[in-house]
Amino acid sequence: MSEAELLGPRAHGPAVGTARLKASAEDFQVDEVLDIPLEGDGEHLWLWVEKRNLNTEEAARRLARAAGVPLRQVSYAGLKDRQALTRQWFSLHLPGKSDPDLARAEDETLAILQRGRHRRKLQRGAHSANGFTLRLTELNADREALEARLQQVRAQGVPNYFGLQRFGHEGGNVEQALYYARGGALPEQRNLRSRVLSAARSQLFNRVLAERVAQGTWAQALPGDLLAFTDSKSFFPAGPAECEDPRLAALDLHPTGPLWGEGASPAQGATGALEQQVAASFPELRDWLGLAQLAQERRILRLPIGRLTWHYPSPDILQLEFVLPSGCFATAVVRELFDLGAGQTDSSCVF
Repeated sequence: MSEAELLGPRAHGPAVGTARLKASAEDFQVDEVLDIPLEGDGEHLWLWVEKRNLNTEEAARRLARAAGVPLRQVSYAGLKDRQALTRQWFSLHLPGKSDPDLARAEDETLAILQRGRHRRKLQRGAHSANGFTLRLTELNADREALEARLQQVRAQGVPNYFGLQRFGHEGGNVEQALYYARGGALPEQRNLRSRVLSAARSQLFNRVLAERVAQGTWAQALPGDLLAFTDSKSFFPAGPAECEDPRLAALDLHPTGPLWGEGASPAQGATGALEQQVAASFPELRDWLGLAQLAQERRILRLPIGRLTWHYPSPDILQLEFVLPSGCFATAVVRELFDLGAGQTDSSCVF
């Protein structure tokens, strides 16, 4: 499947130039933002870990082996990219045990920066945000046009597309989802089941968002929309008064799109009709997500970019620093600026 089939149109016009992302791990740095103070005691050892060119699941396996515990006793808040320099939290469930020697897990790709005890395990999605430092090299863009585009995305946000990593190489995760959907079955393996269900939901969401971008309504509240605040999983219907809420212009409140599940979309009016129409164009995935008994959930259509700053370490390098809510993709920001070329936008899985 092509990028056009998996993502959708840009919101702010054509890319203003080209650049290279991830020439090295240090070009893509991610810091998990977790606002949970450690209690200092408890059955769970929490670890602040720096990874370089190592994915989260492999890091969890190494920590489990070093601690001598089953992998199921290692938890993390979110998946971080392999081809990057990332810092994130893990927790080890160690009931009745002292802190293990984890030196065997450490090498040039993994370092434990901090540790502490807590009474609860680290839950998936517990982090509130991710901080990014991106260095784009081989920059080829008109400086004036680039500066104008950066100001535009800082002021208006960008479409909150799921990145290509969610869909696998050439959309392979979606193809796997279709395979199981056509058989009316769910994978038995937990990780595979989660991966293909997420890909199916993300495909439907991105298609709805692509239609809203094409219509010019991705950042507007329409009657019948369901609205959500940036950091909230709850949502509420938009009537005429809500459509004029000043928090929309402040990028605190946003229209949402569907994370498909059982039943019909709860959106109403033209929004509800659009979402039903998109789902009907993928009947196998729509029905399969219902079969999985997933609840209808929502995701904001507009991605606000927190604390965006930039500078040029050299004429052909642009460095960006910003914060995104958890579950959002840094390449959604970069894509509104540059054409990166084949293979550069499919490895930024940051949740």
